[in-house]
Amino acid sequence: MSVNDSQVKHIASLANIPITQAESEKLATAFTETLVVVDKLKKAGASKVKPTYQVTGFKNVLREDLVKTEYSFTQQEALANAKVTYQGYFVVPYVLQNKDN
Repeated sequence: MSVNDSQVKHIASLANIPITQAESEKLATAFTETLVVVDKLKKAGASKVKPTYQVTGFKNVLREDLVKTEYSFTQQEALANAKVTYQGYFVVPYVLQNKDN
């Protein structure tokens, strides 16, 4: 399977990513190379190989999740210095915006 620059341009337009002609040609080549490698991996006889989930031997150390109220603020203390609050929550300006707001 191969990818041509018109397919790359189409994908880029769907993702709303502007690319140049040189970039689309370079990406088409790179995508084609990737698909060749994926095809080789599909043909590799690995159906009888067990999946590897962990290779380092490290084990996750877990502890009981305890709430230490002596180190916690009350809701009123947490909101005490807030510039704007609403019904017990912080009010902050939008961080992410779209074309509608």
